[in-house]
Amino acid sequence: MLDTSLESRRREERILVSRTLIAGTLVAVCLGLVVLRLWHLQKELYDHFSVLSTDNRVKVQPIPPTRGLIYDAKGTVLVDNHPSFSLDITLEKVENLEQTIAELGRLIPIEAKDRARFERLKRQRMRFQGVPIRINLTPEEVARFAVDAYRFPGVEVRAELVRTYPYGELLAHALGYVGRINEQEMGSIDVSNYAGTNFIGKNGVEKAHEAVLHGRVGYQQVEVNAAGRILRTLESTPPGAGQDLLLYLDLRLQRAASEALGDRRGAVVAIDPRNGGVLALVSKPGFDPNPFVEGIAPGAYHALLYSQDKPLYNRAVRGQYPPGSTVKPFVGLAGLANGVTTPRKTVYCSGSFGLPGQSHRFRCWRRSGHGSVNLEQAIVQSCDVYFYTLANQLGIDRLHDFLSEFGFGAKTGVDISGELPGLLPSREWKRRARRQEWYPGETVIVGIGQGYFLATPLQLAVATATMANRGHFIQPRLARASRVPGEAAASDFPLVSRRVEAGDAHRWDEIIRDMALVVESGRGTAHRIRSSEYRIAGKTGTAQVFSLGKGTYNASKIPERMRDHALFIAFAPVEDPRIAVAVLVENGGHGGSDAAPVARRVMDMYLGGSQLIPTEGSSDAD
Repeated sequence: MLDTSLESRRREERILVSRTLIAGTLVAVCLGLVVLRLWHLQKELYDHFSVLSTDNRVKVQPIPPTRGLIYDAKGTVLVDNHPSFSLDITLEKVENLEQTIAELGRLIPIEAKDRARFERLKRQRMRFQGVPIRINLTPEEVARFAVDAYRFPGVEVRAELVRTYPYGELLAHALGYVGRINEQEMGSIDVSNYAGTNFIGKNGVEKAHEAVLHGRVGYQQVEVNAAGRILRTLESTPPGAGQDLLLYLDLRLQRAASEALGDRRGAVVAIDPRNGGVLALVSKPGFDPNPFVEGIAPGAYHALLYSQDKPLYNRAVRGQYPPGSTVKPFVGLAGLANGVTTPRKTVYCSGSFGLPGQSHRFRCWRRSGHGSVNLEQAIVQSCDVYFYTLANQLGIDRLHDFLSEFGFGAKTGVDISGELPGLLPSREWKRRARRQEWYPGETVIVGIGQGYFLATPLQLAVATATMANRGHFIQPRLARASRVPGEAAASDFPLVSRRVEAGDAHRWDEIIRDMALVVESGRGTAHRIRSSEYRIAGKTGTAQVFSLGKGTYNASKIPERMRDHALFIAFAPVEDPRIAVAVLVENGGHGGSDAAPVARRVMDMYLGGSQLIPTEGSSDAD
């Protein structure tokens, strides 16, 4: 039986009222919290969410600048840009990356190397930046993706200008190449200025003048919809195109030097003594730089890297070789400048030289000797004994200090990346590097460009140009000027120069006259390249690859890669020098017969002379 008493009804009413109050209070509290939250969002966080809302609607996109072109001295385009299409994925716009890539692979081939490059670049980019999953799309692949593009939010075809090198191997070591930016480079560049840019100069002129060629990045603000599709451009800051580079380098001369060197390993450097401009810079063998731009295949790179001929090695600026007898004019000038010798002073060459109190004999290239020779005869006939004697009288300290004025033992400062300094030995160097004292016999062989003495072909060309200028040293450069695209006016790069002091002018005249006789005299070691159209001053050289001990050098019985290097330096015309040349032929044999004809062909091309017809026969001389 139900309890219907008055007390029971009152108890139920109290319970109902209390529950109603509790529920009402909870509702009021919840409504209060909602109102408080709305007030907080609309008042205190308004600015924050306003920015986020705008960011969802407005995106800032980088506009990469167009990289500057590179021209030769005659205005020929040496480096150009061509359009290329890549398939880019913007990570923040893709919900399922693996599924997206898998579906893309059904439309467009995506290989393992593409995935590897994508994973590497993904770690370097921000999530709002596009990362290429495929590069170098064909027109057919672009069209195929365009049909199904709506299925791939966050994926787009991006067009960009990619570097191209129309002359390939011919200019590879001089110009270098660009490649995709790696992690190490990301840590050293202005990331904001490279937003949207995939490429950077890796070596050569491309790297040395990266700041000029790259330009300034631009930006545009675009309005996008929920899918990320651009609706309109709100604001735009155009990029600043990279400046064009105008080089001293002459394409015709570069080709002539390369053809003159042929299939032999070596280097040719030609310089205009009047301004230090590098007219030609050849290193052989070379390589095609174009595959490096987008990423060379591992197999092809491995073949280049481990080739016995070292095609990636820039012999012109990195090759360090004993300069051999090419330094004898500079040693002779050191003797004149320091008052150790005179043009008329003679030395008797019996075929060998010995230091007082020592049994060891330093041999001359002519075993029977040259007899009594003065400075002129010693340079013309390349007498070793004369320069053994002179170097010993000078001593290593004076010899080092004077030769260093011509740039030996230091980088020339040329605007090509990767230059090496060679080695001009001294007491301090040996004490520091070898922890040994300097010996007089080491001074003797420095006097003929052997021993520890190392120089690059570029250094030899610069020293030769300085001799042609009678002591006016000018820092070598490939780039003459930079120019804003579309404008005629160009800004020349400043010349950097200094003086090499050797005393009276007649000392320079003496050495230059002797170098001219190396070519013009019938007994000169380079008489085969004498020209009837202009006068050449030069000096031959032969650099030993290994010591023969007491044996006799016989090229036919020695493996090709152990034969002597052939060198030659020269400038012309003697009266008004316009070109200075240094030639190195690795394992070439003799400077007079193997290197000098190369220099003559280069000078003929530049000065308009008749092409040299090589003379039959060779000589054991330098």
